[in-house]
Amino acid sequence: MNLYIKNMVCNRCIMVVKQELENLKLKPLKVSMGEAELSKQPSVKQMQQLNSRLLQLGFEILDDKKQKQIEKIKSLLIKKVQSGDVEEHFSISEYLSNFLHKDYSYISRLFSEVEGITVEQFFILQKIEKVKEWLVYGELNLSEISFRLGYSSVAHISAQFKKITGLTPSHFKKLGNPQRKSLDEL
Repeated sequence: MNLYIKNMVCNRCIMVVKQELENLKLKPLKVSMGEAELSKQPSVKQMQQLNSRLLQLGFEILDDKKQKQIEKIKSLLIKKVQSGDVEEHFSISEYLSNFLHKDYSYISRLFSEVEGITVEQFFILQKIEKVKEWLVYGELNLSEISFRLGYSSVAHISAQFKKITGLTPSHFKKLGNPQRKSLDEL
């Protein structure tokens, strides 16, 4: 039995959800971004307890088919960005179509309808948050970041960064750690 869980955006989220499932003796077979596979169907009481606890932690069990699809899309894109391995000519449409086995026009239309932004805009927001992370922690320079996130040039990443944040990457870095958003707030 699979549960689909909203707002799982990192390995820490996976660990927290897994712990909650184990606390309720639900014996998860596998917990991954946005999804938990259980060995058996939980009781109504267990589901109520789990839902209540997850809501307190900022997660939500999804029961709507559309929401489940949206979370899967988000999860795939977040994983791709977090991997730091986005090819320069990365195709969101191919990537999602291959993973979800659905036509991209359907995926795109559904995402825009439910989220109010395009899949591409969501992907860009994820990349910008990753840029912020790398800039704040000084892990990579802008040229390396540009390469790892599939930008064609430093000028392109800088322009996109400024358009979204209102700051140049170098100004952002000088400020330290301003207004970083958690991934589930995007």
